Amino acid sequence: MNRPTPRRTVLAAALAVAAGAATPPAHAAASSELSAAPKAKRLVDYRAWHTAADWKQGIANGTRVVNGGRPGVAIDRPAGSAEYRDPHTGTTATWEYAVWTSPARTLKVPSTEAVVSWNAHTPAGTWIAVEMRGTYSDGGRTPWYVMGRWAAGDGDIRRTSVDGQKDGKSNISTDTFAIDNPASGLRLSSYELRVILHRRPGITLTPTVWRLGLMGSAVPDRFDVPASKPGVATGRELTVPRYSQEIHKGQYPEYDNGGEAWCSPTSSQMIIEYWGRKPTAADLAWVNPAYADPQVCHAARFTYDYQYQGCGNWPFNTAYAATYRDMEAAVTRLGTLSDAETLIRAGIPVITSQSFLAAELTGAGYGTAGHLMTVIGFTKSGDVIANDPNSPTNAAVRRVYKRREFERIWLRTKRKNAEGKVVSGTGGICYVYFPREVTAVQRAALAAVGIS
Repeated sequence: MNRPTPRRTVLAAALAVAAGAATPPAHAAASSELSAAPKAKRLVDYRAWHTAADWKQGIANGTRVVNGGRPGVAIDRPAGSAEYRDPHTGTTATWEYAVWTSPARTLKVPSTEAVVSWNAHTPAGTWIAVEMRGTYSDGGRTPWYVMGRWAAGDGDIRRTSVDGQKDGKSNISTDTFAIDNPASGLRLSSYELRVILHRRPGITLTPTVWRLGLMGSAVPDRFDVPASKPGVATGRELTVPRYSQEIHKGQYPEYDNGGEAWCSPTSSQMIIEYWGRKPTAADLAWVNPAYADPQVCHAARFTYDYQYQGCGNWPFNTAYAATYRDMEAAVTRLGTLSDAETLIRAGIPVITSQSFLAAELTGAGYGTAGHLMTVIGFTKSGDVIANDPNSPTNAAVRRVYKRREFERIWLRTKRKNAEGKVVSGTGGICYVYFPREVTAVQRAALAAVGIS
């Protein structure tokens, strides 16, 4: 299974009607209300290093553990220096670096795919590279694959994925590790992660990595999924800001053709603001003051992957969300709509990725090879309430989609496109954003879907 390509496909215009203003989020009450329908067998294993005890388990080469309210790893004394030629600017510079390497971890789900995500602080003059090395079920090893070269800003390096990485058994497609031939039975059985922290020589600033995680999965090829029954979140709707990507058509075309392709950062910005965070006026000073919702332009610029040439790199979006005060974020997969209901009932919205023909999602009014939207609730009958950024206005963003249709287009891994050709689906991929300090109910909900 591969991700839908291209994920940044320009979407057709869509029409819907919605009303209401955004207000601060209301959170769930008793934890007993989290009890959901029986869960399907898990096909996903997400694990993150994010506590002081976690960071102490790794191998430090020039790094130190940062204690306190938000533990992480930072440069202590550089392990060395190296030149890096930025492929997108042509600039070569020397950087000091230090390295933290995780212990090897056996996957609970021997996997056909994996996505690494991270949360970090990179002040000016610093950046990080995130890498993964795996062990196959046949005992062989992958090379160290680069899963991203990343900085929160764009003044030092251009954040980038790395194309052309493969070893004859697996490959990296932008942000996703994939076994070349899952039908062979070969799987990723264990992995190590490492983060290389860089800074300009002579400065004392350091990047800090707060969360480093990997989602491994073995979702089988499927054109359909079993129907789920409405559960714990029926009649629950979170009050999430509504932003349209379409009102940004033609704005900053250097970031993937302007707003038409900004579904991912627009969705990210909605959820960041749901949690009460937003860019400052100084952050937005670069945006043309004539543009509405300048924070959407800001999100597009600072999620943009210069290699992929789009704003839909999954871990770049979660990393962007985590640049806001005390925010954490992860890329994972959910197994059923019941999992999404568990999060919604606890007050946690979910950004989902799906692909579909116009006829497969009633009321959408468009088809897409890959699109992000935000699940914000469920009707009393169990249908999905979504903030769909592919809408002509902010007021039109709120949609209600049929439960059966939505779970099929989101959870399947195979579909037929308009020409009848078999292409891939996302298999339940999603972003989950949450504050570092969550309620007991929210912590239980995150744990119930495999996020610690």
